[in-house]
Amino acid sequence: MRGPHNLWRLIRTGATFERTGAMNVALQAMEVPPRLRLVARVMGWPFRWLGYRGDPALPPVTRAITALGPAYIKFGQVLSTRPDVVGEDLSNQLRVLQDKLPPFDTDTARATVAAELGRPVDDLFSTFSEPVAAASIAQVHRARLADTGADVAVKILRPGIERAFRRDIDAFYFAATLIEMLSPASRRLRPTQVIAHFESVVTSELDLRLESAAASEFAANTRDDRGFRVPQPLWHLSSRRVMTLDWAEGIPLGEVETLRAAGHDCPALAARVLGLFLSHALRDGFFHADMHQGNLKVSPDGAIIAYDFGIMGQIDAYTRRVYAEILLGFIHRDYVRVAEVHFEAGYVPRDRDIHDFARALRAVGEPIFGMEANQISMARLLAYLFEVTERFGMQTRTELILLQRTMVVVEGVARSLDQHINIWRVARPIVEDYVRRNVGPQALVRDLGKAMLVLSRFGPKLPQLAEVLMTRQIEGRPAQGRSERRRWVGLAAVGLGLVALGAVLARLL
Repeated sequence: MRGPHNLWRLIRTGATFERTGAMNVALQAMEVPPRLRLVARVMGWPFRWLGYRGDPALPPVTRAITALGPAYIKFGQVLSTRPDVVGEDLSNQLRVLQDKLPPFDTDTARATVAAELGRPVDDLFSTFSEPVAAASIAQVHRARLADTGADVAVKILRPGIERAFRRDIDAFYFAATLIEMLSPASRRLRPTQVIAHFESVVTSELDLRLESAAASEFAANTRDDRGFRVPQPLWHLSSRRVMTLDWAEGIPLGEVETLRAAGHDCPALAARVLGLFLSHALRDGFFHADMHQGNLKVSPDGAIIAYDFGIMGQIDAYTRRVYAEILLGFIHRDYVRVAEVHFEAGYVPRDRDIHDFARALRAVGEPIFGMEANQISMARLLAYLFEVTERFGMQTRTELILLQRTMVVVEGVARSLDQHINIWRVARPIVEDYVRRNVGPQALVRDLGKAMLVLSRFGPKLPQLAEVLMTRQIEGRPAQGRSERRRWVGLAAVGLGLVALGAVLARLL
């Protein structure tokens, strides 16, 4: 499907932005240079009649994005949290994309529930409301269980959403391929792999059974986190296209004035949102990767409630340590250490000069310190960071894309609650605590213990290994074939490693 026919989809994208008046608004908000702005307008104008008309009641950019489909809406949701990148006015317009999109009709929703769960809606629920929230992929209804009377939230996928996403992703692949062909320098950013990563994330979001599992795991990981709550899924009322969760009442995090009027401390909420994200990413390696205002509420007792677990991020223990050391290096303004970590992790080619890289990182980090968040232009900061990565040949780390994207979103959410928040000041104690626990003597002992457990599984094979090796030595018979020699050498290494690790661990303990 990834053929030239997707060029039509890309042309219609530009034409839709031109027809709805979104092109000029978006280019101005992103502070695109006037010359490039003029080129874009001149190239887009002849095709404007090919664009989708969209809903005239919506603001231009929101109108264009909603007309283009769910994948574009997802991108708009991210931008809605970044007023420093797209401007305050455009950010407010895009916030509609989070949970205020036009819903599909309730009869269709009821039919989907009945088909998925195998029973009529009225048998399962004593009440079933009109949609209370509608986003790009699904909408939510409030219902009451017929057997217990408990209030629940019923999430239902939009009709035909799977096909719509496949069409958009197909066009994105085509665009990424064109970019790689026309601009060899862009290949280090791995645009095709980035789209593949996005596809895998979205695909999991289209199966609500996986979202139920993610909600359950996330709730288990965070059950001891103060001031944070995750609704529990009801497995017997969930399926591929329907998910039922406990209902949790609260004020949406995007309604800042309402939160203030209710007596909530918005700066404290801002710090908690940022702190919770860092804790989940570093401590658990499993984090909510779609933490925009539409997926967060504040309960009457001040707890932050998370919703929508279709996009969750996961990073392994090694990557978490690298990420923490990079953050800590920036916090301590130790740019040489930050550069060393990049080289040690293989993020920067070995043939580059580490001290030059450290100086380039200093130019990125120094403007941040001593400044309030509202004084920092994230757009200019990201632009310079992009220049640095290009100059030093860094390739895009697809395993970190979701983490980096979520960090941008969470910072935007925190800033909407407290424009003076200093992200480094909030992050410092969390990152330092993680590093103290996971980088040092304690971590070494713990890692050796885990390695011992893995190697001990080969313990029963050691007598056989010794016997076979000794027999072969006595009889003067070589190992049969290269693969067999490798297998026995590997087992011998395991045995020696087990003994050596045991000796080291005994000394440390």
